[in-house]
Amino acid sequence: MRCPLHGAGTDPTRLVGREIKAVVASWHVYEGERSEAPLDVWLLDSEGESTRITTGSDQCLIVESETPHQPYDMGEWGRIEVGEDLGDHPFLRHLGETVATVAEYAAPGTGRTHLEIGFADGDRVRADCYEGDLRLTR
Repeated sequence: MRCPLHGAGTDPTRLVGREIKAVVASWHVYEGERSEAPLDVWLLDSEGESTRITTGSDQCLIVESETPHQPYDMGEWGRIEVGEDLGDHPFLRHLGETVATVAEYAAPGTGRTHLEIGFADGDRVRADCYEGDLRLTR
């Protein structure tokens, strides 16, 4: 799925058959309050690879092979925290599970709009861009 601004990224179907070993997420923290949803999620798999899921400035969904970045300070705008257990989101429920299916969806001219990652028990996690933010739902 090729986004005109961000390119094709990584083929997420490579996750099929791989176990989710760790989930890392980044969160915006401002005046002591953490964002409701993560900004980025990285799925670290049994092959030792890392798949980052995030949103683009054009509201596309970016999926790329990239390792988690370090936390950083943004001065008066707060900071970005990065870690394995910084919040609750649907992927955390699937630690140690193997990915069974991956489905991508796109809109012409805008690239990937959402992604569904399925597990053996039939449960799925959907990642999409909602009003510019990453949204993860079951």
